[in-house]
Amino acid sequence: MTQVLDKPVELTTTVSPAERTARRRALLEWVAVHSLGVAAALFFVLPFVFVFLTSLMSDTQALSRDLIPHTWQWGNYRKVFDTPGFLTWWKNTLLYAGAGTVITVVSSIPVAYALAKFRFRGRNLSLMLVISMMMLPPQVIIIPMYLFWAKQLDLSGTLWPLIIPMAFGDAFSIFLLRQFLMTIPNEYLDAAKVDGCGDLRTLLKVVLPMARPGIAAVALFQFFYAWNDYFGPQIYASENPGAWTLSYGLESFKGAHHTDWNLTMAATVLVMAPVILVFFFAQKAFVEGVTLTGVKG
Repeated sequence: MTQVLDKPVELTTTVSPAERTARRRALLEWVAVHSLGVAAALFFVLPFVFVFLTSLMSDTQALSRDLIPHTWQWGNYRKVFDTPGFLTWWKNTLLYAGAGTVITVVSSIPVAYALAKFRFRGRNLSLMLVISMMMLPPQVIIIPMYLFWAKQLDLSGTLWPLIIPMAFGDAFSIFLLRQFLMTIPNEYLDAAKVDGCGDLRTLLKVVLPMARPGIAAVALFQFFYAWNDYFGPQIYASENPGAWTLSYGLESFKGAHHTDWNLTMAATVLVMAPVILVFFFAQKAFVEGVTLTGVKG
């Protein structure tokens, strides 16, 4: 005895013209948004790719229209490291960026904490002064500052005129930290004071652990600024090649009558690489800190 199985009935759903139009519109929006994202990514990435590829070309090919090296000249990076003074520029840049970042963060936190959590006469005026310092270009005060550091203290040809002022705080760092500390509820501070903590201990034990994203953002901003600073070393350290930083030392790869663009690009890659790596590993804390600084004004 055989059993005949009925063929399953296929269910067909009809799509209305309005639904088709909505799906088509959603697809077009998806394509448009992602196309803009890809275009923006290429806009930022392609210059780095160009610099990297040029750094691996020969001296003659670097002046041509070729985009891909005929032979990959990895020895260009060895030549850059063998350049007299290049390792010294590395050391100076690490000193300037590292010490400057630590000093700026340490000196800016107490000021930002006072402006965010203390109530005293003239607090708003003090905040306005900090903001006004942010709007003051360094070129405005560079002449009296140079006369003070170079003529009075005889510190020209060194990086100390750039590092020592950081011990008095940085206006942008103070403002950014103040904005972040405003997001910390006062109830935590009140609970710490009830437990017997003073202002300093409250800052160290309660506020700083909660302000790590903001501190990380400020530290990265200051590190990037010091690492890429060209104006300051040019003013104070140009007369002493032993005090040059990487950003200023790059200029030495450009000659008066001839420039080895492949070596210049290789040196540029070596200068950019640490900054890119630092941002890559710290971008989460950086983005979180920058985002939270605008929550409360």
